[in-house]
Amino acid sequence: MLFCYLDNMYSAHLDVFAEIDGIGSASGLFASGDLLYIIGDNSAYLNEYNIKTRQLRKIQILFDPSLNQLENITKALKPDFEILCGHGDKLYILGSGSTNKRNLMIEFDLKTQQVIQKDLTHTYNRLKTIAHVNDENFNLEGAIYTDTTWLLFNRGNGIGTKNGIFKINGTDLNGLYLATFTPAKLPNMEQVEASFTDAVLVKNEIFFIATVEDTQSTYTDGEILGSFIGSLNADTLKLNFTYRISGNHKFEGITLFKQTDNKLEFLLCEDRDNEELKTTIYKLILNY
Repeated sequence: MLFCYLDNMYSAHLDVFAEIDGIGSASGLFASGDLLYIIGDNSAYLNEYNIKTRQLRKIQILFDPSLNQLENITKALKPDFEILCGHGDKLYILGSGSTNKRNLMIEFDLKTQQVIQKDLTHTYNRLKTIAHVNDENFNLEGAIYTDTTWLLFNRGNGIGTKNGIFKINGTDLNGLYLATFTPAKLPNMEQVEASFTDAVLVKNEIFFIATVEDTQSTYTDGEILGSFIGSLNADTLKLNFTYRISGNHKFEGITLFKQTDNKLEFLLCEDRDNEELKTTIYKLILNY
């Protein structure tokens, strides 16, 4: 549990919200009423967790016959679903793009339960060109969709530490009519810079989480040195604040849970980088 003050702007409180069996390597989540949707980076399922009844429903979103298992897919074959965001009646699940096996996008319709798959290889290659980011430094970990604009957050855990935000005007990621890249400088610990792991839009403010991981690879895991909460101005992408919320958790997903005039409640998930099918969901409260 954590309680602290953030530069006279917010006070923060972090605690365990739920323990869920059946989900491993949680990397993204999205809250919708009493339902919490969770993805793992090495799973063929989208998980739907009912907060009130504590029931878990698994929704298959990958149907590739070459996959020899649907949970704990081997590292070389896993889709690396690091992004889960929602808008309207749809959820969007994106691969990180950190290898050519990780360029898939899933659209899931909450009303019809329809699953649509799209290949974003061409889009990801164009984004690399726009940002002058090579294959070893391209690793998308968060996304925000506003019905007119996409924001994609590149995690700078490669050797080039390319933290930054792609802004794409348009609704279709495969269209990619106009895109820009804004670099971001985040805090560092022990000479290792924090890197984006997810983000969510609240009014005109982008709240993000970032992790300090002692590695210079988007593929190989390293020692976790800490995780941060921070925010950016949604129009200018200028940094408002950052604050360390943990010394050993690798938080990889954030979603807005509740909001009042003086309090924001977020839910966070973490990737433990192991094969255990169990995940802990945390609640982070910011009072202001």
